[in-house]
Amino acid sequence: MNRKSSKTSYAAIVGLLSLILFLSACSGNAGSNNGGAPSASPTASSSASPTAEANQEPAAVFPRTIEAANGSIVIEKQPERVAVVHWGYIESILVFDLKTVGLALPFTKENSSLDSENYKPYVDKIDELAVVGENTTVNMESLLEYGPDLIIAGNAVNAEVTEQLEKIATTVVIDEAQTDVWTNWPALVTKLGEMLGQETVASDFIAGFENKIKDAKEKLADVEGGVAFLQIRDTVAYLGGTQTLTPYYDKGIGLKAPEDPIMTAGAEMSLEGLAALNPDHLFLGYFNYDNPDMAAVSDEWEKTEVWKGLKAVKNGQVYGFNGTLGMGYGPIGQSYGIDTVVEALDK
Repeated sequence: MNRKSSKTSYAAIVGLLSLILFLSACSGNAGSNNGGAPSASPTASSSASPTAEANQEPAAVFPRTIEAANGSIVIEKQPERVAVVHWGYIESILVFDLKTVGLALPFTKENSSLDSENYKPYVDKIDELAVVGENTTVNMESLLEYGPDLIIAGNAVNAEVTEQLEKIATTVVIDEAQTDVWTNWPALVTKLGEMLGQETVASDFIAGFENKIKDAKEKLADVEGGVAFLQIRDTVAYLGGTQTLTPYYDKGIGLKAPEDPIMTAGAEMSLEGLAALNPDHLFLGYFNYDNPDMAAVSDEWEKTEVWKGLKAVKNGQVYGFNGTLGMGYGPIGQSYGIDTVVEALDK
């Protein structure tokens, strides 16, 4: 199967390292029923209706104290120049109304998703986007040049540089395990909203995503058989587990996983292992989806009789999509993934 082929044509085409990361299918604002698109910044108007005023972000009260992994941190005024040096927080910070932001990326800027169609609605609303690190490493010189008034970090990812960060600007270090940043982005978005004084933006976006989940679950209620997601890399493939791909299974849109204990945590997957799992529907999340000229492990699989014998292959129920987005942990990627799954399975 060509990595960009699917049971139907897709309208959405576009970077966690070996585990990860990185919605353009959503068309409404963050508080709309289809969820996931950036919200418009509320503007004050003397002629605004009471309803419109009720939907605006209330005036943020500062200073405020944030309980963090590095103590009780006082943020004196509403942040304007925010640097996010934890590469796993990128999607979550982009949902907020910020005119300027500094980001440490999981890959190089050239290999990031910042220029992708899915990120475009979020990136375009930012006047200044500075790169303050690449390949998960914070560039202190770039960070200093950016001049943040708030730095947002993680207690594990940024452990070695926390003291340096605190010397540059007010730094909030999020306890990654306590907030569950890898599998519970709504908790992270809520925490970020508290720091930024944008609690309404956070709650509206989360509500929109929840509506997206609800709508998708209703549309896919009649899907039969087990559904599996494989992240396809150049020489290896990883099966996504129900513990990590929560938006797709019981806690999300309600897809059924193949009945196999391996589905809980997921694992590295060989072709033989895939044949043993033998899902009815198979989503191939290509890590290099936007560059089909690069090699993928499934290229060789597709030449074999084992592959051709899979139920999903024989029934034309194999679907290609962007694995760095759809199998990632952030709100933009997960929203894209849900839209893609609905388009493939809602027949």
